[in-house]
Amino acid sequence: MPLLTIFELKKAAREHSPLEAVIHAQIERITRKDASNGKPFHEVIFRDATESMTLRAWADSASFESCTEAKPGEFVMIEGQFSHSTAFGLDAKGWEMSLLSDEAVDLLLAGSAERIALLNRAYGIITDAVESLRDPRIMALCHRFLSQYGARFRRAAAAKGNHHARRGGLLEHTSRMMESVLALCTVYPELHRDLLLAGVLFHDTGKLWETCPPERGFGIESEARGELLGHLSIGIELVNTIWRDLPKEDWEALTPASEDVRLHLLHLVASHHGQLEFGSPVLPKTPEAALLHFVDNIDARMEMFLTAYATGGTGQNGQREWVRPLGVAPVTPLAPFLP
Repeated sequence: MPLLTIFELKKAAREHSPLEAVIHAQIERITRKDASNGKPFHEVIFRDATESMTLRAWADSASFESCTEAKPGEFVMIEGQFSHSTAFGLDAKGWEMSLLSDEAVDLLLAGSAERIALLNRAYGIITDAVESLRDPRIMALCHRFLSQYGARFRRAAAAKGNHHARRGGLLEHTSRMMESVLALCTVYPELHRDLLLAGVLFHDTGKLWETCPPERGFGIESEARGELLGHLSIGIELVNTIWRDLPKEDWEALTPASEDVRLHLLHLVASHHGQLEFGSPVLPKTPEAALLHFVDNIDARMEMFLTAYATGGTGQNGQREWVRPLGVAPVTPLAPFLP
């Protein structure tokens, strides 16, 4: 049986159902439940570096006993016959679960060679952008952040659902936004390039405490700080904390004034959701703040479209399954013109 990621499994099960496969994943949650007829079962949520999936182990199945003894956080191998239906989504028959070896866990956490290369490229895009900054205050702020929080930044997710909801997702999201901003600054040279790049780096840094998996895990759970404050508040606090600790002896003669630079960067973090009803305490009031909001939204939406095309089955007229955050059922895009 082929060893697949959860993302690959969902896609393959839609196209070739039923499908025998092996999955390496971490148990995120196990819940003991009873069906309407009183029959007991375990509902288990598994997660790997790509996605999550939910399976049920009924009392008369081989997996029920192993689920009774299993604990959240354990790394396991799941073997079984998987299928997909419109009514119930991914399902499995006769599936069994066993603990992974330490070596297999290390390989799972590291990710595939393709995944490692993708994340290394993303981090390189971000560090190259930081090295291109001209304002020494903004460069010092970004360097200090990457130095202190780089490891956590590399593993954080960008969300619990909707888009980039996976270990390393925030790194992917941030790097794509960096590329977009760098391109748009050539179209609109009036923009404050350094401020925008710093805004991209810091806009979601609060998610290092709101949607960051542990060092040895994939679960996207909020720490108390993230749950109680939210990522916008934490991002503002983080900028202020790092800024306060930077040496400022050579900043007095720089223009614009350092206090103005700090306030405008805080505004970008505070307003990047774009609307009060979406959590921003203030609306975007500068061109940089407006552009940051739109670039953030563009990348999130492109990710949702691309995920729908990669995993969803095709219905009538190329229509895919409904994507709630988009508010539409995406339609297969037009293929590029080939002369």
